Amino acid sequence: MKTEKVDKRQAILDAAEKLFCETGYEGTSTRQIAKESGANMAMINYYFGSKEGVFVEIMNERIAGFTSQLKIINEDKISALEKLHRVIEGYVNRILDNTAFHKMMHRELSLTQRPEMYDKIKDAMSHNMQIIDRIITDGIEDGSFNKVDVRMVIGTIMGTITNIVISPHKVMSCSNFDLNNPKDKKIIKDRAVAHLQDLTKVYLTTKR
Repeated sequence: MKTEKVDKRQAILDAAEKLFCETGYEGTSTRQIAKESGANMAMINYYFGSKEGVFVEIMNERIAGFTSQLKIINEDKISALEKLHRVIEGYVNRILDNTAFHKMMHRELSLTQRPEMYDKIKDAMSHNMQIIDRIITDGIEDGSFNKVDVRMVIGTIMGTITNIVISPHKVMSCSNFDLNNPKDKKIIKDRAVAHLQDLTKVYLTTKR
């Protein structure tokens, strides 16, 4: 019985994520989520309280997954630059492996109609930001990195990846490039990782 409940809860999350990616937050109703997941409205209310609760839970699960990855990287006995380069690789892979979700998330969080939902997600994301901040700050403190504006460095990394997802034509010259094509996706992943790793290495370690 317990397994059935867990499966139904996950089915709701999976169905909601699919619908949010296809039609956006506003375009998705709890009735559609119930139909897509094979659940009923009462189950959605029981597990999540509302459509907003479903959306926030999807975000929390994704953020928590990256938190675990960041903690492993941060605890590894390697240099600050190696840690940051692993963060870049992990972030690029996570975002580009699900571009539809990232586009939807970026679109929803850029709106101002739902400040409470935005604040909940921002709070959940802040822990990941703190870990990345700590990695760069440690590099500054041990002398391996230049003294820089840490949050601007993080913004540069994340902003570049988001820009690639939202407007891939800006970095790809061919008109038929498709992020859903595995070969094209690998090309852009490799380029993004190499570019950001080179960029951070030069900026953080070249003596000025």
